[in-house]
Amino acid sequence: MNTRRHTADVVVVGGGIIGLAIAWRLARAGVGVTVCDDRPGRGASWVAAGLLAPVTEVHPGEDARPFLALALAAAERWPAFAAELEACSGSGVDLRLTGTLVVAADDDDRRALGAIVAFQRNVGLRVEQLDRAACRRLEPLLHPRIRGGAHVPGDHAVDNRLVVHALCRAAERAGVEFVTERVTGVVTSGGRLTGVRLRTGGDRAVGAVVVATGADTARLALPPGCVPPVRPVKGQVLRLEAPDPRGRPARPVRGLVAGRSVYVVPRSGAEVVVGATVEERADPHPTAGGAHELLDAALAVLPGLAEARLAEVSAGVRPATPDHAPVLGSTPVEGLVLAVGHHRNGVLLAPVTAELVAGWIVEGRMGDLDGRLPGADAFSLARFA
Repeated sequence: MNTRRHTADVVVVGGGIIGLAIAWRLARAGVGVTVCDDRPGRGASWVAAGLLAPVTEVHPGEDARPFLALALAAAERWPAFAAELEACSGSGVDLRLTGTLVVAADDDDRRALGAIVAFQRNVGLRVEQLDRAACRRLEPLLHPRIRGGAHVPGDHAVDNRLVVHALCRAAERAGVEFVTERVTGVVTSGGRLTGVRLRTGGDRAVGAVVVATGADTARLALPPGCVPPVRPVKGQVLRLEAPDPRGRPARPVRGLVAGRSVYVVPRSGAEVVVGATVEERADPHPTAGGAHELLDAALAVLPGLAEARLAEVSAGVRPATPDHAPVLGSTPVEGLVLAVGHHRNGVLLAPVTAELVAGWIVEGRMGDLDGRLPGADAFSLARFA
């Protein structure tokens, strides 16, 4: 660990998994860091299911190359990231490297899944198409009427709630200061950032600011030309308790059910996470209709979950950009850095986002992830100019 202290302190605005990972990385590099968030570790990071899915989140019709390079690099980093985080925090994160099974509920779903698998293979991803019998050998709890599926060995899962807990502990141990107060805007002078403005009043002088506010970015008063096009996308998630291990799948299972997507993610204990709706709205409240939609689809894939206890219904708001890729790096205001817009992949992209943003703060360059990123501007705000 580099214990050198840099002259410019950094405020990270936002204490979700992205902000916490960046703060921890910066502190490990010797930077003085403050995280400002009125509820660190909550928000969308708390509601999420913890999927690490660089393959199954890529679909036909998308320009997958820039995002795919970032997502694959992130997935590769997760085992080492998890091990380091557990060692520094003293807390486990339940990283499960089991792969993911994707299944189709009917013949139309099987044809749609076949097109997705063909696209994923065409861009060089590792996906094995399976017939119905092979799916049931991998996961005996599947509904007998499942029509087929695919095995994705590189898509895994982690317990996102354990991760944010561990990040808070590791960051504190590394010297990060936590201010449980909301930032409402930034202060600039002569085209350079000089501080942040707190909701309770007053400004806090700082050398650099990293904006990691997720879907709340629109509420932050940023200078003209520095506002990323982030919109809120609501997602509802269920948490079930299935104490009998014979009632839980052994790995994450994704299903296509009458064209709808659902995923079921087991934890190391009795918990099973079911998600997630995709709603173009901002309210963070779960609904009866959302819960019904998720349960209906999940039981069509894994009918044994009907015996599980319904432990929690929650909703979060994802930060989405027009191309569904994050906005990372500098802005026209010197000292103001963005790390927003991770949409459905905040947990997956946390290690690589922290690496890139910390590189920008400490070394003045974003890096290209060993030559795999398509260019310095692939995820910059300038692509939306």
